[in-house]
Amino acid sequence: MAEDTFDLIVLGGGPGGYVAAIRAAQLGLKTACVEKEDALGGTCVRVGCIPSKALLDSTELFDQIRHKSELHGITVGEPAMDVGRMLARKDAVVKSNTDGVAFLFKKNKIEWVRGFGRLTSPETIEVAAEGGARTLRAKTIILAPGSVPIELPFLKFDHERIIDSTGALALPEIPGHLVVVGGGVIGLELGSVWRRLGAKVTVLEMAPTIFPGMDAEIVRQSDRIFRKQGFDIRTGTRVTGAERKGDKVSVSIDGQEPIEADYVLVAVGRRAYTEGMGFEEAGVRLNRGVIEVDERFHTGVGNVYAIGDAIGGRMLAHKAEEEGVAAVEFSVGKHGHVNYDAVANVVYTWPEIASVGMTEEEAKAAGREYRVGKFPFQANGRARAMAETDGMVKVIADAKTDRLLGLHILGPRASDMIAEAALAMEFHSSAEDIAMTVHAHPTLPEAVKEAALASLGRAIHI
Repeated sequence: MAEDTFDLIVLGGGPGGYVAAIRAAQLGLKTACVEKEDALGGTCVRVGCIPSKALLDSTELFDQIRHKSELHGITVGEPAMDVGRMLARKDAVVKSNTDGVAFLFKKNKIEWVRGFGRLTSPETIEVAAEGGARTLRAKTIILAPGSVPIELPFLKFDHERIIDSTGALALPEIPGHLVVVGGGVIGLELGSVWRRLGAKVTVLEMAPTIFPGMDAEIVRQSDRIFRKQGFDIRTGTRVTGAERKGDKVSVSIDGQEPIEADYVLVAVGRRAYTEGMGFEEAGVRLNRGVIEVDERFHTGVGNVYAIGDAIGGRMLAHKAEEEGVAAVEFSVGKHGHVNYDAVANVVYTWPEIASVGMTEEEAKAAGREYRVGKFPFQANGRARAMAETDGMVKVIADAKTDRLLGLHILGPRASDMIAEAALAMEFHSSAEDIAMTVHAHPTLPEAVKEAALASLGRAIHI
């Protein structure tokens, strides 16, 4: 079998993988990317971040027309949602993004090798493709295989009525009743899509709260808002199984009566996808299915690196992208950089939730002396003009140095506003740095400035 030689090969074409490939090409390396799907972009672009946001935007607009148009003096009839057209728009948005990645590959002269790749040595990957097997050789290999939804042994997917997140993006109808198992980001986002269109949505979460691990005060406020929106949220609830009965599913709950649903979305998280790709046979160490790497993303084998969901940590596309850039730069002797303290987390419900840095509970557990400043959107002029006054901004700062430890936002466009906080975390800014920065008026980010001022006891508008 003939070998094709490259300077660097990336296994996986998701956000981490394709960004790594582009950075390698920028550095003058002859680069290939192995991807088994029929489009580039990975889970995020094809069946995750991008399609879910397309549906969230469509249904958010629908919800605003239904419930807020009269508030603005707009009189309309009862709107109707054409689910088929909504899904077609979502697919078009996805295609635009996957085509964009393919264009970037052509622009940067990166070869996309379609097929399932297997690491056969620290320098070779064998690709099984429709046209036959192909062996690729490179001095450097970056593993970026991504992740897959977790399937519970007592709640197996049938991909018809018991579905994963991919299935929830393509339901052919508005469910009468959607049961979501898991009160995390995926469950609340996709639950929001179908609730806005009229579905009854019941969220079953085994932990004491939704969004385990987030700042408790933000979680309490968001829980109240979601319940007001119509979510049936049941925390501290353990699902024990589900039985398909024609077009219905009976969900069994420990200590409670079963719930009948039209669809059951199992959204209990994702796991590293590392099976069947020859990693351990080639000497790469796995720990419970997660690839072990050092601080340079090196696996300890040859010149093999690994990034993204497959190495653990928070499974975020932007985290994987930065790791991809850093791994490539480390591989050629440059200094790669990823500051995990400055990696923001976002929930695209409405209102949105965004955070970066420590929660108040983490600061307390770490023994840090800290100050908290809070500012409600009810007191923000732009939020009032938008009629979007739910939520707040919360700043956590070191009591002695005033260094920003964490910043949390529950409110309109939190996903956009968190960038300021991430920049502040990256440059080790103080709360006073944010407070002294002039923010345009009237804008939502003024709430960030006011929360920083509040942490100093100097808030102006509350």
